[in-house]
Amino acid sequence: MTRPIKVLIADDHPIVREGLRLVLERRGDLEVVGEAADGRAAIQLATQFRPDVAIVDLDMPQLNGARVIAELARHLPSCRCLVLTMHEDDAHLSDALAAGAAGFLVKGAGSADIERAVRAAAAGQMVLAPEIGPRVARAMAASRPTRGGEAFADLTERELDLLELLAEGADNQTISRALHLAPKTVRNQVSALLDRIGAPDRAAAGQAARTAGLRRHRN
Repeated sequence: MTRPIKVLIADDHPIVREGLRLVLERRGDLEVVGEAADGRAAIQLATQFRPDVAIVDLDMPQLNGARVIAELARHLPSCRCLVLTMHEDDAHLSDALAAGAAGFLVKGAGSADIERAVRAAAAGQMVLAPEIGPRVARAMAASRPTRGGEAFADLTERELDLLELLAEGADNQTISRALHLAPKTVRNQVSALLDRIGAPDRAAAGQAARTAGLRRHRN
């Protein structure tokens, strides 16, 4: 039997922590292993329990959420940090993604959305709230250099093929089959592509390609 996904909740409001625990623990595949009311406690509990996912508020005493995420990314990279915050402005979004957040949801998200986000984060996927994702993609597309009126014109044919597959939401296994590459090669090429285009994650890269109107036809 597959073990439950271990989740840490870090939020300074007890009612929020209680609500999240109730939402998550009604599912057998999710287990809340700890609750932290401040940033330092979040890091201590994460070190102790080694959760798969930490749900992190950005406004907390001791250390704010962005600093917690950065510390966990540095010292506990196996823990994926999912932001759940009342802030949806560009500054907070940018700080969270730069720190290494694996997802960004705003408070008010439905319980089903939170459950899906936790599972997606645990699976290594990036999660952005519907109202957040397009803003990230537009900012990325606008910042890309163009040549001949075509966005991403400086990418190689292989990179364009890979970017199109990301735009289609393909996972690494699908990309491996489509491009006839070993899974390890796919992981390396995806990572290199994200660095090349300045994307924080594969979901944002795919959204940027769709926003820019990238359409490719692979042989």
